[in-house]
Amino acid sequence: MRRENGFTLIELLIVVVIIGILAAIAIPQFTNTKEKAFDAAAQSDIRNLMTAEEAYFFSEQAYAASTVSAGGTADLDGDGTSDFQASKNVSLTATVYTDGYRITARHSSSNQTWCVNSSPSNASGAIGQIVEGTSC
Repeated sequence: MRRENGFTLIELLIVVVIIGILAAIAIPQFTNTKEKAFDAAAQSDIRNLMTAEEAYFFSEQAYAASTVSAGGTADLDGDGTSDFQASKNVSLTATVYTDGYRITARHSSSNQTWCVNSSPSNASGAIGQIVEGTSC
């Protein structure tokens, strides 16, 4: 009796089913991880713009309103040099109040918007804390 080498159809189907189960578990996890990375980029840009705003305040005794497009730069003091550069897909808006500022940021590939407020009279939440949403 002669036996041929190779895999049976059942063995191949079992391997395909196992690969399908692993993919069904891994793909949602990968998507969730990407979303967290996009949100982390937006939050990081908020922190960097906060630092630039505070540096501007130190020299000018005022905050600067700005809108920074994705990957764009902001020249807060008007000297022709960039004081802040946004990440590739993150857009930010800084709104100025008499006693502080509010910065919102959003990554183009994320559904979340992030916000921080340094103004005691205009904050609806914790001052200086980055929170999810457009009002803070």
